[in-house]
Amino acid sequence: MASDKTRWIEISGVSHAFSHGVPAIQDISITVGKGEFVSIVGPSGCGKTTVLNLLAGLIDVQGGVVHLASRKPRAGRHDVAYMLARDCLFPWRTAIENAMLGAELRNMSRQKRLSRAKAFLKRVGLEGFENQYPKALSHGMRQRVALARTFSLDSEILLMDEPFGALDAQTKLQLEDLLLNLWNDERRTVVFITHDLAEAVILSDRVIVMSARPGRIMDDIPIPLRRPRSVRELQKDPAYHELYAKVWERLEAGLVRSMVANQGSATPT
Repeated sequence: MASDKTRWIEISGVSHAFSHGVPAIQDISITVGKGEFVSIVGPSGCGKTTVLNLLAGLIDVQGGVVHLASRKPRAGRHDVAYMLARDCLFPWRTAIENAMLGAELRNMSRQKRLSRAKAFLKRVGLEGFENQYPKALSHGMRQRVALARTFSLDSEILLMDEPFGALDAQTKLQLEDLLLNLWNDERRTVVFITHDLAEAVILSDRVIVMSARPGRIMDDIPIPLRRPRSVRELQKDPAYHELYAKVWERLEAGLVRSMVANQGSATPT
């Protein structure tokens, strides 16, 4: 039997349909080990965010098993942090006040949350910007604040839903390197959603490929690239390009399979 460490996150035989009867995911099974970084990729609408929302306890499990650290998901768990695609900063709070917000809502002492927020703002390159309001920060800087806010929490499990998806290419590369460094130091358990296959390969220990809706697991691909990693150095690594091609091939195969299945189930007119 697998240990709790190798099943720190467990999703087994889970399907989910929305209230209007549209299936989102079907018979999904995923395990994530403690301290592992796992990315989920797939076409739009395949249920990637649904998986994160189930893990976060934001939607009810309709069937199957979902466990995080051997417990059922529940909204508001302190060992789980959720970072969204948008920075979601409050415009009336400064960078450091926004970075402290999650810890504040969890009743962490002011001294501790201030110390952690300052430390992580410095690590994400925003030392000297602590008292700036969001309107004075670029999009990339605001996302750095959101990253600092997420890591400022004591949560062992991080759920990240396309946090760099809306950024320009250069800023995205910078934040990927930053996330690699933060993860390498902290080794928290991460489930990361992205449409960017290169990003998935660069960041992850494994990449899970989902089919089009209803989302099913097409493949679970190990990424045996050495750590610590550098985004720029990986561009020159043939192993990285081979893994990227493999993920792309499996994603494309899932799209073709879904198209064939949909054509076969279509009602002739």
